[in-house]
Amino acid sequence: MVLPSLLLVLAVLLGAVTVAAAQLACADAARLGARALARGETDQRARELALSAAPDTAEVRLVHEAGTARVTVRAELSLGPAAGPSVEVAGTAAVPLEPGV
Repeated sequence: MVLPSLLLVLAVLLGAVTVAAAQLACADAARLGARALARGETDQRARELALSAAPDTAEVRLVHEAGTARVTVRAELSLGPAAGPSVEVAGTAAVPLEPGV
């Protein structure tokens, strides 16, 4: 009875670590993309940079608004077998545009 309980706790902990790592990756990717937009990079280049740091299933949304570059990165994680539960994580960053951009 103890071994199945330990395996369940281990599985929950591993799932939590996976979600936390993906959350951090989304936040880092959003910051990377927002900084690129703020420097004056093209939308395509900023998207490529954000996707390079994001989880595999990530989607990137770029917005230019009132002197600010805002990037949101979302990813859906599957926590089990093919039909298992999934969790959506996201990260958003907003950076003021550089002068002259």
